[in-house]
Amino acid sequence: MKHATIKRRFEEHLSKEGQRLTNQRTQVFECVFATHDHFSAETLFGWLRETGESGQVVSRATVYRTLDLLERGGFIESFNTGMGEKVYEHVMGHHHHDHMVCEECGQIKEFHDERIEALQLENAAKHGFEVRGHVLRLSGLCRKCRRQAVTRD
Repeated sequence: MKHATIKRRFEEHLSKEGQRLTNQRTQVFECVFATHDHFSAETLFGWLRETGESGQVVSRATVYRTLDLLERGGFIESFNTGMGEKVYEHVMGHHHHDHMVCEECGQIKEFHDERIEALQLENAAKHGFEVRGHVLRLSGLCRKCRRQAVTRD
């Protein structure tokens, strides 16, 4: 999906929410969609402070409120890493995927497996449950941290 289309949909979403597209919200939107990394609200706030034009500083409150607007509109998703941090990623125009999170270094690895997806739907159907979405987060140790743990022992 083209960036201009996503931005237009964001403007429409803001209108439905009784909000307007301000310069600060535009800066947050552009920064969110400029990265393919997972990021926390505080990381995003830091990026905006680094790249912000003088006099155009985006407040921390605006970052959090805009992330909430983007999430409610389905532009981004968040998940808890299990390490006390909520991270975000933009999802509009991207295929569904799940995550593996390293408990040691915090690395996040995306993956998709049709067998897992099918099993989830099969189990939901057995229970008469309609799936509208899901979040799957596997936690453990990445390859690098497992190797380091073995060499320490």
